[in-house]
Amino acid sequence: MIKQSVQKFGRTLSGMVMPNIGAFIAWGFITALFIPTGWLPNEKFGALVGPMISYLLPLLIGYTGGSLVGKKGVRGGVVGAIATMGVIVGAGIPMFLGAMIAGPLGGFCIKKFDDYFEDKVPAGFEMLVNTFSSGIIGGALALICNALIGPVVEVCTTALGNGVGWLVANGLLPLTSIIVEPAKILFLNNAINHGVFTPLGTQQAQELGRSIYFMIESNPGPGLGLLMAYFLAGKGSAKSSAPGAAVIHFFGGIHEIYFPFVLMNPVLILAMIGGGFSGVLTLTLFGGGLIAPAAPGSIFAELAMTPKGAYLPNILGIIVGGGVSFVLSMILLKAFGKEEASLEDAQAQTKASKAQSKGLADPAGAMATSSKEVKKIVFACDAGMGSSAMGATKLKKKLAAAGLGGITVVHSPVGEVPADADVIVCHRELAERARQANGNARLIAITDFLGAPEYDELINSLINTILKKENIILNQPKATPEEVIRRCGKMLFESGYVNERYIEGMLARDKSFSVEIGNFIALPHGEEAYKKEIIKTGIVVLTYPDGIDWHGNTVYFVVGIAARGEEHLEIMANIVTHLGEPDDTVKLVKNGNIDEIYKMLTGN
Repeated sequence: MIKQSVQKFGRTLSGMVMPNIGAFIAWGFITALFIPTGWLPNEKFGALVGPMISYLLPLLIGYTGGSLVGKKGVRGGVVGAIATMGVIVGAGIPMFLGAMIAGPLGGFCIKKFDDYFEDKVPAGFEMLVNTFSSGIIGGALALICNALIGPVVEVCTTALGNGVGWLVANGLLPLTSIIVEPAKILFLNNAINHGVFTPLGTQQAQELGRSIYFMIESNPGPGLGLLMAYFLAGKGSAKSSAPGAAVIHFFGGIHEIYFPFVLMNPVLILAMIGGGFSGVLTLTLFGGGLIAPAAPGSIFAELAMTPKGAYLPNILGIIVGGGVSFVLSMILLKAFGKEEASLEDAQAQTKASKAQSKGLADPAGAMATSSKEVKKIVFACDAGMGSSAMGATKLKKKLAAAGLGGITVVHSPVGEVPADADVIVCHRELAERARQANGNARLIAITDFLGAPEYDELINSLINTILKKENIILNQPKATPEEVIRRCGKMLFESGYVNERYIEGMLARDKSFSVEIGNFIALPHGEEAYKKEIIKTGIVVLTYPDGIDWHGNTVYFVVGIAARGEEHLEIMANIVTHLGEPDDTVKLVKNGNIDEIYKMLTGN
């Protein structure tokens, strides 16, 4: 129970932090390079550092948190960002913790508003209600967060700083890590380092020629151990981004770069405390210390500030701190970083059997047919950034090549699959979590995001649901164009593709502009004003061997169309390819059977 709660809490924080890890890395690079103590000091560029950490990063976290919780992603994100601004303004510290509270709060409030007023807003007033409700609710939350949440967060962080001071004053130096490491994760590292340890260290260094206080917060070892553990035992984007973060942290001295990696799996704070404690204890036993603050806290700065005779203890303190952090992080990642296999595998198999009866794919990736129109496909992985992003890109290209470019393809964390997803694609190990996130979507479980054969099977099934063999009717007797159009419209209606009123749009379209296109072919379809009557994309086919007089031209082959997006374009392309000459149409209508026509249109 505790483990699942920790994992759920970690996934929630991860969902807010990991999508913005690129912004943290950008800030880390700028900080390492251009602050006065950086590698290329530049006053103009260095001016970016403060606003980015005080405003940009918390706002991104708040926006992401709001969009995850809100019913309509962007709308919830906007309200979450407005609420987050309330905790940012007036705060003396970066409000990351405040953003993780205010952002989801904003998304939750606007979601409740949308749920309550759904289908209650008069037609034509939707935009007015949406914009004003976002502004009013967001503004009210900004005031509440500024008055309540911001001060509470500051009080908590101040208490952490005072706790560090008490431990130092009472000679319990290694135990300072119990407070220092959690406080660092809340971005209080500079406040603790320069507000507590620098004054103490300066006085001690004047008396002894070195001070251990300068290394308590700045030791880069524990952070390096954590990031290396993520590189070896982590998953998804966290694993792939850990090496780059390690370089920025250890050589650039920007410790903040590893904080999100702890936030998304909070139990890892134990590894940081263990690494920090071991490092400080080693420095205490061997007499380590620096002659001045190491800023930024890189290995280069640590060595540059090391006095003669202290290189061995200082290096030992970094190595021991990193080693202990690495070992503990590996243990905790293996224990809390993935689901237990035995029980959940058995549950997955049971639920997979139930899922098959509902038209879902089994965990091995077997395809299930469905007549539901697909508008959105979601690729899901642990963080929703790495393998899922590559898989989404791959499928987008395949859909475009198949003429199905109207289908939206997105990627997301497996625990945050959108409610409007029609198809979920995920690794088979994540299948059960994907079902829990959205049990109404069709699930396709795969083992290879880049080379999965299931992609082609999915595309074929999408094309096949547009045209069904039972909707190909051959050898019809002569009729008028109006009778043919009404017949096509009725077939589309009875197959669930359109509302009955769509037939009026088909008749109106032929009156305003003939749907006969040449080569003995007609393509009846509705006017744009009737598109709202389309339920899902569908096609029906009728053949007239004796021909129809279509406003002075002869038609043998009729394809009735109801198109919401571009899903039908592959079939239209096949018509152009195979019926490029009038004789081709005559031959198909006179000699072809249902299977031949179906194969010609769908390619299957």
